[in-house]
Amino acid sequence: MHYIQPRPSSIVAALYTARDLDVDVAILHGPSGCSFKHARLLEEDGMRVLTTSLADHEFIFGGQGPLERVLRYAEEKFSPSRIAVIGTCVSMIIGEDLPSAVAGSGISTPTIVVNIHAGFRENIEGVIATLEAAAEAGWIGAEELERQRYLMARANEVEHLRGAAIQEYIEPSRGDLKHMVAARLLEAARSGEHGMAVMNAKKETAYMFADEILALHDVCPDAPVTYLANLEARGLPKVREDARIIRAALSERGLSPELLGALDEYGANGDAIGERICAESPAFLLLVGVPHAVPPEFTRGIEVFSVTNGPRQVEPIRMLGHQHVVVEVDLHPKTLGVRHLVESEFGAVLRSLG
Repeated sequence: MHYIQPRPSSIVAALYTARDLDVDVAILHGPSGCSFKHARLLEEDGMRVLTTSLADHEFIFGGQGPLERVLRYAEEKFSPSRIAVIGTCVSMIIGEDLPSAVAGSGISTPTIVVNIHAGFRENIEGVIATLEAAAEAGWIGAEELERQRYLMARANEVEHLRGAAIQEYIEPSRGDLKHMVAARLLEAARSGEHGMAVMNAKKETAYMFADEILALHDVCPDAPVTYLANLEARGLPKVREDARIIRAALSERGLSPELLGALDEYGANGDAIGERICAESPAFLLLVGVPHAVPPEFTRGIEVFSVTNGPRQVEPIRMLGHQHVVVEVDLHPKTLGVRHLVESEFGAVLRSLG
């Protein structure tokens, strides 16, 4: 499909994957403005992001010298345990030899090279390229690499079947009014009918999405609601640690949800969640994170309250038959760099009405 709406970048996906591998310093080999916003956000998450700031004359004559200098600077300044050199459109077009620059820099820090550009249709290419480099360096095993390939394929499939990639263009939407949806959810939870609250969140977004199922538990602690969350201990280093922190935080607040899936399994978790929904036969369902991962055949006849952080995801979720859809617009910036639960807008509204 030819998209006419902005889509995620494979360069940015490579940066996020480097972060999940506990890389201390990522070096973008390209112009200073490349992936600027995400680079700044990732610095909030503890990973230094440097750039070789290639200028127009280096587009012609090459930028190996600047890359070697930045590599030496990174090692001397930050004493990192791991470095990742991430290519850009410029470095790929001019055919820059990134491994040669790493060797020529003389650094001793374990370093991977990711030859990537933003011209791929799917951003998962950046994830896979980074993981392949990590596997070659011995940072992850062959089994984890294959697991990640499978998960990326499933996540991509979900986006094309039921997500923001189903159409050339989708009008962004803020979804339904949160106070109206919250009031109806509380009414359902207090009706005495059995319900379910399920978090199927993508990686660090769970720091806020977890708050939404916690908020329901806070205001309706005795309601007959089954809680599920994809917080099992699998995945890359940061993903496992985030899951551990969130599990502990929920437990401290009195909520110990049934664990189903890991934080990187959001795209492959839909059928398993659907089977649990069928087994429970709830009258209502709060589904937060990546609601569209659950195939629609599992939610027919159920009143579904969905929470997403994607304005372009609202219409596809409504097409699945979910009656209530709300958006946490600023979720991603608020969950970068944190190691604690972050109160959500929807959660705050639930508590205010409780």
